[in-house]
Amino acid sequence: MTNPTTPATRVAVLGSGSWGTTFAMVLADAGCDVRLWGRSADVAEEVTTQHTNARYLPGITLPAMTGTTDAAEALADAQIVVVAVPSQVARATLTALRDLVEPDAVIVSLMKGVELGTDERMSQVIVEALDVPLSRVAVVSGPNLALEIAERQPTATVVACIDEDAARFVAEACSNPYFRPYTNDDVVGVELCGAVKNVIALAVGMAQGRGFGSNTIATVITRGLVEITRLGLELGADAATFSGLAGMGDLVATCTSPLSRNNTLGRHIGEGMSLEEAVTATGTTAEGAKSCRSVLDLASKHGVDVPITSGVVSVLYDGLPVEDMARGLLSRPQKAEGIGG
Repeated sequence: MTNPTTPATRVAVLGSGSWGTTFAMVLADAGCDVRLWGRSADVAEEVTTQHTNARYLPGITLPAMTGTTDAAEALADAQIVVVAVPSQVARATLTALRDLVEPDAVIVSLMKGVELGTDERMSQVIVEALDVPLSRVAVVSGPNLALEIAERQPTATVVACIDEDAARFVAEACSNPYFRPYTNDDVVGVELCGAVKNVIALAVGMAQGRGFGSNTIATVITRGLVEITRLGLELGADAATFSGLAGMGDLVATCTSPLSRNNTLGRHIGEGMSLEEAVTATGTTAEGAKSCRSVLDLASKHGVDVPITSGVVSVLYDGLPVEDMARGLLSRPQKAEGIGG
């Protein structure tokens, strides 16, 4: 907790959905002065006066924080700016707010995706949209299912930034008895883990929706980690990241939990729904459904083989049956197991 004799760290959280609200709660429980910005006046008032966000976190009591639809109010004097908006609208949202961000603020990305059209990771989008150096951008990723954290169940996460002091500053701001942040400098690896694990979770959900069992699920998860690692190493990531919290930890949580939006959407697809029907049934953003194509484009640009990602794109956008995707993965040429296989 923050020492009562020192001023609380001032934080703006952009995005009042489930993860944005949950991380705002984490920060407030850690002693920060938090302002949560969103577009819904009703949600903002509810957060401020009732200490709830019933739409996204039903049954959860929030600590004291200020909800607002006024971006200038949220960002004024903020030492940390947390970005928790959908990845595909991040550039437009942040560009409009550029002049409101304090010159020395550290920007924290909670987003898990790769931008369509540019194939850029979210830290790259932030650097361009806000015109800030990469040394002021941190990314947070790990086995962090929002509702479990909102229930204050213990978990850990990774705060990655190329500037060690900035990473430590963010980690200290969000550290509390149920939320344990670790730091590293592998922004590329942590971001790729966060983006690609959503795509693998879609594939797992599709398999579950078609009635495939534990052997199939374990195969997809394990080979999914190989895909993530293969792409990350090609882009200069640290190999150790992929066996850690942001890699295997987040992959397992996202692929196996019924709270995972990407797994849920995948299951709906496997059960026979169209993508549009599955999105409606899921009821909230599943980043993997949008970013799978940009992940595939990124991998293709770098000559990296990502068969699970390719299969997910074919199912969602080219009409490939889930059974054919599964058969295609298993009928690939035999190779030795490993990152190159």
